[in-house]
Amino acid sequence: MDFGATFRGYKSDMTRTVAIGHVTDEMAHVYDTVLEAQTAAIKAVKAGVIGRDIDKVARDVIAAAGYGDNFGHGLGHAYGIEIHEGPRFSPRCAEEIPAGCLITVEPGIYLPGKFGVRIEDDILVTEMGCLNLTHSPKTLIIL
Repeated sequence: MDFGATFRGYKSDMTRTVAIGHVTDEMAHVYDTVLEAQTAAIKAVKAGVIGRDIDKVARDVIAAAGYGDNFGHGLGHAYGIEIHEGPRFSPRCAEEIPAGCLITVEPGIYLPGKFGVRIEDDILVTEMGCLNLTHSPKTLIIL
């Protein structure tokens, strides 16, 4: 579920993965891999870091698990007045992330014809690191 809210003209953006019915071992493994990639990328966020370097942290975790070809989008983007603002974090992003920037960190793995997993949080970039503004649990939701 990819959703957000608007408050006093400012946006938010988050994603949680929902499974309907039985979760296979493969689904659980992919979910755990995406969560590990997101956790590692968030730890790498701080002011002055280049966008592609944060993207690479998540991409390396996903590739090491054998799913490198299944992460087909950038790691995230800035947001604020608009839901998608620049910079957009991808292997091509050469921009530094400034302190005070609001960004998403949203790695994903998508297996065509089977299923996909994405976990997205809203992050405030600080000089010393970052603050995760999303407090929703990150457990796989099974309906």
